[in-house]
Amino acid sequence: MRLRLFLPACLLAATALFAGCASTTMDESPATSTATAVASEGSVPPTSPAVHRTVVLDPGHNGGNATHLAQINAPVPDGRGGTKACNTTGTSAASGYTEHEFAWDVTVRVRDLLAAHGVRVILTRADDAGVGPCVDERASIANRSGADAVVSIHADGNTGADAHGFHIAYAEPPLNPVQAEAGTRLARALRDAMVAGGVVPSTYVGSAGLDPRADLAGLNLAERPSALVECGNMRSATDAALIETPEGRARYAELVTAGILAFLG
Repeated sequence: MRLRLFLPACLLAATALFAGCASTTMDESPATSTATAVASEGSVPPTSPAVHRTVVLDPGHNGGNATHLAQINAPVPDGRGGTKACNTTGTSAASGYTEHEFAWDVTVRVRDLLAAHGVRVILTRADDAGVGPCVDERASIANRSGADAVVSIHADGNTGADAHGFHIAYAEPPLNPVQAEAGTRLARALRDAMVAGGVVPSTYVGSAGLDPRADLAGLNLAERPSALVECGNMRSATDAALIETPEGRARYAELVTAGILAFLG
């Protein structure tokens, strides 16, 4: 799916992961904003199938987690009869650039792209300076919203030799009909958009860019179509070269948005 308003005809430099163009139309450092966004009247493509739809975006981790370890290590339900830590600090690139920063940046960009298509967007956290929320509460936010799609945005930290590429996680085995059908379709739509955009599927986990998981509480607890995007591996020099650039983050956002719109369509 092509987002015609956001894809200028310039090539993304110095990468073999992306084919095609990268957007430079968005701010390099998206400002902190409120937790919901809608497009202004007159800015929505009149035939957009996403008008009046709701999407929850879940930027992984949070900027204050590392200084509140007792709080984020507290156990919460994992959706399969066990418990998980409330949250984690996330990973980082060799440069020190953190996953929570990356997730927030990409999420804000996706929010704005979706809003331009008439989508009502809800974020599970309002900025990158807080703590949590816990993974079960993130799922509850999405469930209460009645969202048409829920997408959690992350980057991985695998240290394996030559481990690189993206993967999309979804609940498996499913715990309800939504997970079994719509959740799987959402994961595939995101995977297809990433592949169509030239992003390399993971070389180290899952298969063909899809990663069925039973251990992610946010997906286990989902009652709305939900998937988790690991955009790339921050420990891979190749992936980090994109993850750490505004152009790379803009391109990830465009492809995640394209996957969401394809699913909503």
